[in-house]
Amino acid sequence: MSLARLLTPQQLAARLDDPGLLILDCRFALDDPGYGARVFAENHIPGAQYADLERDLSAPVIKGVTGRHPLPDAQALLQRLRDWGLDNSDEVVLYDDGPGAFAARAWWLLLWLGKRDGVYLLDGGLNAWRAANLPLTTAKPAVQPGAFQGRPDASLLIDANGLSTLLADAQPPLIDARAEPRFRGEVEPIDPVAGHIPGAQCAAFTDNLGSDGRFLPPSQLHQRFAHLLRGRPAESLVAYCGSGVTACHNLFALSLAGYPLGRLYAGSWSEWITDPARPVATGA
Repeated sequence: MSLARLLTPQQLAARLDDPGLLILDCRFALDDPGYGARVFAENHIPGAQYADLERDLSAPVIKGVTGRHPLPDAQALLQRLRDWGLDNSDEVVLYDDGPGAFAARAWWLLLWLGKRDGVYLLDGGLNAWRAANLPLTTAKPAVQPGAFQGRPDASLLIDANGLSTLLADAQPPLIDARAEPRFRGEVEPIDPVAGHIPGAQCAAFTDNLGSDGRFLPPSQLHQRFAHLLRGRPAESLVAYCGSGVTACHNLFALSLAGYPLGRLYAGSWSEWITDPARPVATGA
């Protein structure tokens, strides 16, 4: 069974009173770090709690060493999940405004900690929820702390040194979730160096979605990634992006398409460029 699961707004609305369901609002804006908490306070899906990308789903940045969104300390994240009320048997629904990038980061972190069953993304996010005229609230739910137990799975990750060695010895499928202009190095609005990791292919995460903001059907996603894999095993794939966030969207889409889960280079481009000895490529 695929590790990637979607819920429609209507399916979630029918389950809002389910005591075994944790809903996390993962809205965030890279250019406005206070955005998510602010809009959550204005309104959110009933029963939801707020998961902040930088405070909850990332560790503090170490300048010149880490990327912009290092993986959180596993024990700290486990405690945060318990604080939100998560038990081992609970199901989890994750959403953001709609594209799903920040929700997919939370999905991948739950997989990393061993939560493989009953984790869903709200397809179309809050935009789809609003379009369906479903209820919103400002109320914060009463929470009974949970007892979720997990352990990080190092096999889902590759670090910069491991990736450098892998690229020297083989030609693994390496996909970059950023948009084409950033991949090619024509623009770089966030990081101090433009370009991409040599050997990578551009696989903009937004291309996993249709014009309605929802994920493409699995058959279309399968075709998309088959073109990028070029016959190479999906297990050998490495996904990265600017800071390890939107790469998770590609991993979710791959799983939705029926492929086995590849590895995440969590430090991604913003970590890769902290070492000037690491090579940089530009252009297509």
